[in-house]
Amino acid sequence: METLEFTAAPADAGQRLDRWLAGQAGAPSRSALQGLMEAGFVRRNGAPANKKDKLAAGDRITLTLPDPQPIEAQPQDIPLDIVYEDDHLLVVNKPKGMVVHPAPGNPDGTLVNALLYHCRGRLSGVGGAIRPGIVHRIDKDTSGLLVVAKDDLTHQGLSEQMAVHAIHRVYHAVVYGNIRQDTGTIEAPIGRDPRDRKRMAVTPGQGKRACTHWQVLERFGRFTLLACRLETGRTHQIRVHMAHIGHPLAGDPVYGPRSVIRDLQGQCLHAKELGFRHPVTGQELRFDSPLPAYFTTFLERLRKEHRG
Repeated sequence: METLEFTAAPADAGQRLDRWLAGQAGAPSRSALQGLMEAGFVRRNGAPANKKDKLAAGDRITLTLPDPQPIEAQPQDIPLDIVYEDDHLLVVNKPKGMVVHPAPGNPDGTLVNALLYHCRGRLSGVGGAIRPGIVHRIDKDTSGLLVVAKDDLTHQGLSEQMAVHAIHRVYHAVVYGNIRQDTGTIEAPIGRDPRDRKRMAVTPGQGKRACTHWQVLERFGRFTLLACRLETGRTHQIRVHMAHIGHPLAGDPVYGPRSVIRDLQGQCLHAKELGFRHPVTGQELRFDSPLPAYFTTFLERLRKEHRG
């Protein structure tokens, strides 16, 4: 177990304890903190704390983080849309709604569980027991292409290309608003949102470098279809960058407007193009994934509304 200690400053007085604690370095999310409080892992001046407690200047808060329970991924016979496969790697077209690897709250039914079954356990170990073969990830509600390594040498070679931005990745996205320029670049650092650690945010002077190049493909008045090329690959990069410039993704429940387009069941974002040099053969590989049904149905709806 790990124990963290914090002291409330005079400026913190009056804040609700769970909200304040969630913003402190090293603390988990607010929802996780509320569970820890109920279990007695958070103490205020030595006594068990309540999430609705109001802070006073000088309050001493002790947070005990229990050791995480190990998660071991098991093979599961789940259908995969495999675009390419050889002895060293495979390229998979991930459906919307599938989590990439097991985590608390998603112990199975993930892409990793399916890969372990399909590859009979033959996946690289660089990512550890929970992320075997996983070179890069895409969000649960983002569909599209990602490459998986079967051996450590291939994994290392792909990771090196990723580190120097040599892997070609283009996403298609529908965003709110009418973007008048035809092309543009967003270069703004991304890090954890200091007000909500479950979210990412543009964090000047603190986050990691993040760069997204975008091009308009089609305009619908209230919405715009974009091709977004990633130069870097930060968590939620396209979602955060587009929200930062006032054009959040349609359907995005985290970075979009409160009135979410629920029919989309998550952000309208598809990893469409993927290209890299094969780490073993040296061959240049390029893949293109057709837009899935949820995406094309939404586009047709926008076209009809725009014409109508």
